[in-house]
Amino acid sequence: MLASQISRFAASSSFSAGGRHILKSIYAAERPEGMGAIVRRSLGTREIRHHDPFLLLDEFWVNSKGGFPDHPHRGFETVTYMLSGQMQHEDFSEHKGTIGPGDLQWMTAGRGIVHCEMPVKDTDETENPQGTDKATAHGLQLWVNLSHKDKSCDPQYQDLRDHHIPRANPGNGVEAKVIAGEAHGVKSKVYTRTPTMYLDYKLKENRSVEVAVPKGYAGFIYMLSGKAYFGDGLPHHALILSQDDKSDTLQIQTKDEDAHFVVLAGQPLKEPVVQDRLFVLNSMQEVQQTVEDFRQFKNGFENAKEWRSAIGPKGYRLKF
Repeated sequence: MLASQISRFAASSSFSAGGRHILKSIYAAERPEGMGAIVRRSLGTREIRHHDPFLLLDEFWVNSKGGFPDHPHRGFETVTYMLSGQMQHEDFSEHKGTIGPGDLQWMTAGRGIVHCEMPVKDTDETENPQGTDKATAHGLQLWVNLSHKDKSCDPQYQDLRDHHIPRANPGNGVEAKVIAGEAHGVKSKVYTRTPTMYLDYKLKENRSVEVAVPKGYAGFIYMLSGKAYFGDGLPHHALILSQDDKSDTLQIQTKDEDAHFVVLAGQPLKEPVVQDRLFVLNSMQEVQQTVEDFRQFKNGFENAKEWRSAIGPKGYRLKF
């Protein structure tokens, strides 16, 4: 099962003096999503609905017969970071592309977008003479909320290939990709309407790193492989960080194995959050208006009336 691909990490509330500490651990349970996809959702569940400014984090696996067919968004940003395989994307404004291992797509849905996300079919004719599908697209998708003033902005994309994402090497055996924000003197090229830091760390065994998380930022850590320590060590999947510490540093170390994890933090918007599936606004009235706009193809959804993706299943359309 895909669940066997989820690794572990260790944590405890025992923390270095003055540093960020762990408030809560979240187990990311496996669930079906979209069309034939499997996700591990750590944020966006009953246990923790939102963690301002973050709405959702999925670790996903999709085989070449699955995907996320035509669907709308309004009011937030989706951040897709690929770990293996390839995903192709297409929207109703003719924006299209493919991202592969290490690549990033930062999509601002703003006032409205309808798009489709599907894996690229990968077959090996040598090992599979009949062309049997064997590949799986694996990645992370983060939803970042937008402030009220930005929810009505025009849709925008920021696509970065792996080699365009800056790296930092804060120590021997420690590598950090600075996907968003700034760390270890390295600044990302990504513009974040909602101030956000998104860091991808790989640590060799018996290493440590100090991560600066701006004071007041809400943050969490999600583990991808190996084991990292923030104290004594119990198995978890996601760790919610404290916000009101006197220090803005986070101490992380490895012991007898390598580790791969992401650190995410952002400036809370402190605004009401009302969500109806794929729409995130500030009031129920705004959500109802968004559903009406989507159904009537207006106020940002005009292109949705006739559009159907070329990469998704024929005739598919999510209904509200």
